[in-house]
Amino acid sequence: MEYFPLNLLTEWRRLELPFSDATVIVAVSGGADSVSLLLALHELRERKKLDLRIIAAHFNHGLRGHASDADADHVKQLASKYGFELSLGRTNLPKTGNLEQNARDARYEFLGNTAIKLKASTILTAHTMNDQAETLLMNLIRGSGVRGLGGMMAVRLFQEELNTDKDGEPFLPFSESITLVRPLLRWAKTADTENYCRSKNVEFSRDPMNEDLVFRRVWIRKILLPMIAEVNPKIVETLARTAELLQHVPEPEAAEDTQIPEELAVKELKVLSKPALYDRLRAWLKQHYGSTRSLELKHIEAIERLVNSRKSGKMVELPGGGRVTKHNGQLEFRNIKVEK
Repeated sequence: MEYFPLNLLTEWRRLELPFSDATVIVAVSGGADSVSLLLALHELRERKKLDLRIIAAHFNHGLRGHASDADADHVKQLASKYGFELSLGRTNLPKTGNLEQNARDARYEFLGNTAIKLKASTILTAHTMNDQAETLLMNLIRGSGVRGLGGMMAVRLFQEELNTDKDGEPFLPFSESITLVRPLLRWAKTADTENYCRSKNVEFSRDPMNEDLVFRRVWIRKILLPMIAEVNPKIVETLARTAELLQHVPEPEAAEDTQIPEELAVKELKVLSKPALYDRLRAWLKQHYGSTRSLELKHIEAIERLVNSRKSGKMVELPGGGRVTKHNGQLEFRNIKVEK
């Protein structure tokens, strides 16, 4: 057995994933990472290591016209060739707002609905160590706290991966029995997935958007990481391991007080150290704002200035319609987003 499916099998055991009598959804974009995961699952199934119902799920975002359709056709051919069931989804995303986030939300909604329809307990995605390294750097640049620097988790409830509304409730409610698993995250790099596809003489698609430096993640991948690699050639592994270690570090507010009030007393915030203050503000915003995914360090710093200001009635605007005001010695949160 080649190293790639062997490593996948080892990780499968470590994550305590089912070997039989279960239905698994595999997100397949057509790129090297997801195609390699599908091929390795096929090999493990052929070798009688897995006895699972495996569904290849492809979502066409409709962002690249005929090229997007070609990716869907490619996944369809792979599913047919290797004997996988296939689930296809499609939409035409608006090219306004946060394109990456809109695409992610639509894709996850499709995956969740597919899992419900087919009674699947597990959704697999093919995120690699490269993705983890990029995620850590993205969150570091925007000033994330410990939880953000921990990056992606190898196993997580699917529900916890979704965006939430201002009350902290998921926009897309899915059963807590559905688990999101990233079985390549701890050991596979992009070079590994591409080499495995080549060893099987299987083509994979390349998304031109992954070359567009307008997107921050692409800039990190193409510019920043190669620069750091000149100092540390194993920077991808280093960052991925650092993210994994940080996942086990509790944020201060989680250890001290899980019940955060609706409004924060300014006098109590002023006596906190800067790290404790920032963690407190992030936890408070997550409770009220629903998600801190779009928040950057500049937003937390603006609220810090609001705390230390001598004046009441001042205000900080946040992405997505959030607003923090200082009034009568309290920080108050309001969501002014207009529902369509």
